[in-house]
Amino acid sequence: MKEVRVAIAGVGNCASALVQGVKYYQHSKEDERVPGLMHVNFGGYHISDIKFVAAFEVNTKKIGKDLSEAIFAEPNCCEVFAENLKPLNVKVLPGPIGDGVAPHMVNSFHCYDPNVIEPVDVASILRETKADVLINYLPVGSKEGTKLYAQAALEAGCAFINCIPEFIASDKTWAERFERRGIPIAGDDIKSQVGATIAHRALVNLFLDRGVKIDETYQLNIGGNTDFENMTVEARLKSKRVSKTEAVTSLVPYPTPTRIGPSDYVKFLGDKKICYIWLKGRKFGDVPVTVQLKLSVEDSPNSAGVVIDVIRAVKLALDRGVGGPLTSISSYAFKHPPEQIVDSIAHMNVEEFIEGKRER
Repeated sequence: MKEVRVAIAGVGNCASALVQGVKYYQHSKEDERVPGLMHVNFGGYHISDIKFVAAFEVNTKKIGKDLSEAIFAEPNCCEVFAENLKPLNVKVLPGPIGDGVAPHMVNSFHCYDPNVIEPVDVASILRETKADVLINYLPVGSKEGTKLYAQAALEAGCAFINCIPEFIASDKTWAERFERRGIPIAGDDIKSQVGATIAHRALVNLFLDRGVKIDETYQLNIGGNTDFENMTVEARLKSKRVSKTEAVTSLVPYPTPTRIGPSDYVKFLGDKKICYIWLKGRKFGDVPVTVQLKLSVEDSPNSAGVVIDVIRAVKLALDRGVGGPLTSISSYAFKHPPEQIVDSIAHMNVEEFIEGKRER
């Protein structure tokens, strides 16, 4: 029986939405249009073919629990849209702490005491569980932690999906390491289905396609989950600003004053994210034009469907013996891919990859 064996590093809100989503759409018909997915059947793999086999966490309220239970433990606040989850028979294991837990997040993450609990050997677990794919959902700013999990994936011969803005797939040295081993990698920094970055890119493309000169633009985001709490320390979101900014400025063929990135943590918003986008430009006759957009979304489910597509794209690459960065799905699904491509063309490239017309 076909299956995609998936391991998760970081059982937070995004992992919760992913696990719930696989359950929610497991009985979808192959000709059905599912919100947030390119296809129910993606290159021969149905949503129900995704099987979770391992999970790593630092939160004592999650460690030792079945993954189906841990995704609802504090401080997770993802909306519950898939009820009555059956046990997945996947016990959440203690992962390495490293820089995954900033000093101001120790209490919020209910981090384990390393003098009491010893982290598992991630590569060994990936081998034992025969994981095909490891998804990195560590907190923003986990530079060393991301490298540790990427290295474990290399050692275990496991594909790697990097959903956070620490650069692995888009880093030449790491990309070459995965290519030499014949192991696929996709990343970096997942785009949402309809999120701040994709909406901002669409508006920028609209201005450019209609010949408007963009003079300035900004994107401000607020939210109430632990992702936003983690990023209240500026040092934690340095790479996030780079990723989100380049996703927009890469489309503009001239320098443009830009400010993009998380702006504030508002606890009572929970998993709701509110985004404000501003564009100011000049149309015919240098007459000014401005666009102001407010976007409000439940943050974590917004990217889960995209990740389900990425999982299956990576499995196709494994089946075909393709290693290194997968440029088509990375350009379509991530903010900081190895190659920035206009979204419509990236979508077409993924379709060609599914059909086997593109190698990667």
